[in-house]
Amino acid sequence: MATEQDQIVIDAKRDRLVITASSLGTVFEWYDFFVYGILGALIGRLFFPSDNPTAATLASLAVFGAGFGVRPLGAIVFGYLGDKVGRKYTFLITISLMGGATAAIGFLPTYESIGIWAAAFLLILRCLQGLALGGEYGGAAIYVAEHAPKGKRGQYTSWIQASVAGGFLLAVIVVLVTRTSMSNEAFESWGWRVPFIISLFLLGVSLYIRMMLSESPVFKAMKAAGTTSHNPFLESFQYPGNVKRIFVALFGVAAGLTVIYYTSQFGTLYFLTGTARVPETDALSYMAVGALLAAPLYVAAGWLSDHYGRKRILLIGYALTIFLTFPLFHMMADAANPALARATQSSPVTLVSPDCEFSVFASKQTTECGKALAFLSKRGISYTKANGESVALKVGSSEVAGFDEKAYVAALEAAGYPDKSDPDLRQPFKIILAVAVLVALSAMTYGQVAAILVEMFPARIRYTSMSIPYHIGAGYFGGFLPFISQYIVVKTGGTFMGLWYTVGVVAMAFIVSAIWLPETSGKEDLD
Repeated sequence: MATEQDQIVIDAKRDRLVITASSLGTVFEWYDFFVYGILGALIGRLFFPSDNPTAATLASLAVFGAGFGVRPLGAIVFGYLGDKVGRKYTFLITISLMGGATAAIGFLPTYESIGIWAAAFLLILRCLQGLALGGEYGGAAIYVAEHAPKGKRGQYTSWIQASVAGGFLLAVIVVLVTRTSMSNEAFESWGWRVPFIISLFLLGVSLYIRMMLSESPVFKAMKAAGTTSHNPFLESFQYPGNVKRIFVALFGVAAGLTVIYYTSQFGTLYFLTGTARVPETDALSYMAVGALLAAPLYVAAGWLSDHYGRKRILLIGYALTIFLTFPLFHMMADAANPALARATQSSPVTLVSPDCEFSVFASKQTTECGKALAFLSKRGISYTKANGESVALKVGSSEVAGFDEKAYVAALEAAGYPDKSDPDLRQPFKIILAVAVLVALSAMTYGQVAAILVEMFPARIRYTSMSIPYHIGAGYFGGFLPFISQYIVVKTGGTFMGLWYTVGVVAMAFIVSAIWLPETSGKEDLD
């Protein structure tokens, strides 16, 4: 509502508290969510035991995605409460739910103790996390936006977007510190629980700060005037032109920026540790430095959107992502494991086999070709497929008949394929640079998104209307990105093939935004 925002004055002390409380809450909430993603491979082994590590990891990633899958439900439930009851109290509930569910994961017994119930309880807690996250983002973004003076919404709300990167960075640091403070055996036995349990402390800090906040001035004005929505969910689909805005927000904004963000974080992590064979602690260190270097660009993108337009910055970010994703990952691969890159070029791998059934979820492969595919997937080796009457692995000019794991390893090593990345050959600067550029692309598309979504929808149904498309886009297009991209890699044999998912979704978002997304910066709000 333009007249209400015009009346909002700059109160430096109040604005600092609003931004700090909302941003810290978002940092802690995303920390809770990201800890699981970082420890996904280990959780796969603990909660989904299997002789097939690929199957266990994919099962863990599927549960990770399930947490995103329920986010739209959280958007509906907490969006309704946010538009009816108020912004402040709704995101107090969401952060409490998130912190409690995360801490509970730290106390869960594993498969070894209670069998399949461990996976079931883990799934339930992940869904509770997703439910909470479905309400948190909208509340924090709207709360800050409705305190922002005219012409500063992009700058103010960009701190919320930077906080998402801050949550990931905090999760990386806590996991790294915990890992390096004990032996690998101790960490995998009980130390992995520490990052989850720490969320109880973070929850206490966030609740203490957020309790000092008052309700947003826009919501207070609507409540005093009696203009709050009677049924925000129904009105979101009945308000003139709102259904179109929801679809544009989903396919043009949320889907694109989310896959870029998760590619820059989880896509990078799984690529470095799985394909490039970099130890997890080293990979996390490179990612932490790269994310730290580029994190200020989230705020810069928000500021630029206030002055040069939100849509323009978004489209530039999309276009650069489409053209730079593959080169950046190739640069990362060459820098992280030069020997592997050379071997892939000089001695390409071909798997000759008849048609066979291969399930990425099977605990054991029963056929020779299935076992060969499982071996190559586990090692992160790029390969092509060729039809033949019997199974054979060709590595350059050599060939191994049938499936013999020891013979496969010997053939790969003879051709220069390393089992692990050699730290003496690694080029950390190039890895960090690639990570920083990927995070910068995320900043260009994510930094101003809160302002875009707040300005697209009328204040009386804003919480519900922006939360639904945002969390459907983030929940399904982004949340299942690690699973889908890894699945594509496993099924095709190409270690870079999963990146086509990112490029395809971003191309769709670019087209939708270019044609239908309105420029909202500097314009009056919808009544």
